[in-house]
Amino acid sequence: MSSPWVIVAVTVALIAASAFFVAVEFALIAARRYRLEEEAQHSASARAALRSASELSVLLAGSQLGITVCTLALGAITKPAVDGWLKAPLAATGMPAVVASVTSFVLALIVVTFLHLVVGEMAPKSWAIAHPERSAILLALPMRAFMVVTRPLLLVLNEAANRCLRLVGVTPVNEVESGQDPTALRQLVEHSAVVGSLDERYSGQLTSALELESLTVGDIADWGVAPSTVPGAATPAQVRAVADETGHLRLLVTDGADLVGVVHVRDCLKAEAGATAESLRRPVLVLGGAEPAYAALATMRESRTHLAVVEDDGGRAVVTLSDLLGRLMPA
Repeated sequence: MSSPWVIVAVTVALIAASAFFVAVEFALIAARRYRLEEEAQHSASARAALRSASELSVLLAGSQLGITVCTLALGAITKPAVDGWLKAPLAATGMPAVVASVTSFVLALIVVTFLHLVVGEMAPKSWAIAHPERSAILLALPMRAFMVVTRPLLLVLNEAANRCLRLVGVTPVNEVESGQDPTALRQLVEHSAVVGSLDERYSGQLTSALELESLTVGDIADWGVAPSTVPGAATPAQVRAVADETGHLRLLVTDGADLVGVVHVRDCLKAEAGATAESLRRPVLVLGGAEPAYAALATMRESRTHLAVVEDDGGRAVVTLSDLLGRLMPA
């Protein structure tokens, strides 16, 4: 392998192989799983990428193995060749043999390290991070083929690494988390607002939306204000009077201590003679105080209900769709 052209060809192949393994490694870490799942419906490469993502630790073992082999091969083949090419011209300049030998060694090391670091690692890493799903899908099938051939060795290496992790109290994982928990997202929003990369108006809305994950309707309901009610026998005129007094368009209809429905003042405007709140009432949505706010919001929107009654420990309060939306999109 003394021919310069052979050395150059082998060097290019090794750097390209290193770039391949680096790109695979970063692509599968950065790729969004749901996007791969969308592409997997009509792409064998995307399905291969999903399989790799589900055994990420083995894939990373394969990538690290490939990068290490390429690095060692460059050190064993390219570096001595470049050293030899430089030594004679340097010695011809009149340098002492020792100085020429050391200088050629250092220059060869710099050249090989630069090529491997910039072309074989940094460039493919940047490309994979910039286009994670595209690069993951493009490189999935050849990487799966490499993993099939080297799987026994990869499993041994991966298990050895996992044993080391367990010795220091770390639990190995095989997949990257597909999302962030609300606490982490809230911290990210707050940090973005502090450094000025997110407008305060939007940070308030995002924070409120994230709070809905842990908020319950019992947290939102105003327990200090008694719900506005009318008896089932109330006439339309009486319902309108209570509405004028309280300022509420929707009033709870009761039968003694029992809640039987809700009446809207609008229905009283066109009520027939002899109508009562009982005859005009509509079903009322009753929620427990521990009901998550986001679930209550979804239920109220789907049922086109603007008011719900919250009952908790014998107490009763009202929460409206506007209350929930107000927490999601504060003014």
